[in-house]
Amino acid sequence: MNIRKTIVKIFSTFFYIGYLPLIPGTFGSLAGLFLFWLTKNEVILYSGLTLGLVILGFLVTGEAEEIFHKKDAKFIVIDEVSGMLVALSFLPYNLKTVIIGFFLFRLLDTLKPFPANKLEQLKGSLGVMADDIIAGLYTNIILQIAFRVVSFKAS
Repeated sequence: MNIRKTIVKIFSTFFYIGYLPLIPGTFGSLAGLFLFWLTKNEVILYSGLTLGLVILGFLVTGEAEEIFHKKDAKFIVIDEVSGMLVALSFLPYNLKTVIIGFFLFRLLDTLKPFPANKLEQLKGSLGVMADDIIAGLYTNIILQIAFRVVSFKAS
């Protein structure tokens, strides 16, 4: 295997997390939660990391599909990592936010509400990444509203 393919596999599987059995997308989302926890107090670092992983995801996932010979192969989890980071962007860090954000993101990533369901059908990186970014945006919007309307206080 050449070095380019190895690099694409490392990043698209988010350092081989995508090879974990049964629920690799959930493990990818948990990796996103871990990154959120690591960078929660550094808005600039968190924002840069999120943007960087989204861009990296768009750069490697299309080629990863070719390497794995499958559209949105289950091993590709950088999209879940990125989507989870988008979901928790600009939200306060507390256990309630993390738990609700995680389960809401996983639910929306599974249900794929419009336009995620249409974008997922596209070929290449856009088809892999877009549905998770949309799920992350929807999760973030719901949580932002909850904080403002429902007085979703830190615990």
